[in-house]
Amino acid sequence: MSDNENGPAIIELRSYFVRGRNCLLVRGRFTDLYMDYYLHLMQHGLQHEEKLDTMLKETLAAVSLHLASRPHDERCAWTIHLQEPMLNLFVTGGGYPVANVTGRLFTDDVKDMGKSLLIAQTSRPNQPARQSMIEFAGTDMLHAVEQFYTQSEQRPTRYFRLPDEDFVQISAEPDADLEWLNGLREEDLPELDKGEQLSLLETRACRLECGCTLDRMFPMLSRLGKEDLDYIFEDGHADLTCPRCGAKYRAPKAAFEQWLAAQAKA
Repeated sequence: MSDNENGPAIIELRSYFVRGRNCLLVRGRFTDLYMDYYLHLMQHGLQHEEKLDTMLKETLAAVSLHLASRPHDERCAWTIHLQEPMLNLFVTGGGYPVANVTGRLFTDDVKDMGKSLLIAQTSRPNQPARQSMIEFAGTDMLHAVEQFYTQSEQRPTRYFRLPDEDFVQISAEPDADLEWLNGLREEDLPELDKGEQLSLLETRACRLECGCTLDRMFPMLSRLGKEDLDYIFEDGHADLTCPRCGAKYRAPKAAFEQWLAAQAKA
């Protein structure tokens, strides 16, 4: 969803096995993805206060690294509810070899859940979808995802913010050196390869891409009754918002009716 002539930037994600520590390390630099993120906000007239903006950006980085550590055909969606500030944050992604990731913030009419929650939904072809929910503390989204790994995945995981919008995820594998993992500091990461043996396992990629279009918004309208549709199209147009990325569309009533006719013939 960027204004780049060649489409959204492709972000390289590299996975390494930390030998002797039995841990999986995934890292990526998200500068170009964040540029596309801001272009998306500008294109659709969206703006967030700095703190909320950082929370969404870091969750996009976290879900991208998470996907790079998972099976190729796995898709996931995280809904994160915070009590203070009261908001819902949504990110989702999937695809191989390039994963499409997207997300948005909800700050209006957010239901008070009484506690901060992370709800994770995971799906793979020909397998039942899975859902898990954990309660977490604080407003640091990387720490929230760490708590999700500990409580739901039973797999200790650390996230690190490095300079130049470089992020690292390190997860425990069977027989991992948990003392080493828990003792890692941010300043240890830039030169980690000098003291540890890192073996490159795989290179994947991600990009900021929702894939929403005006036509893909019409099924939501088709579920409404005539009275509601008459109200929505009162001036001949309907204002629609993508539930996944917040993109805004102005849909002519004639275009919607043409889409309905095409569906009836299909």
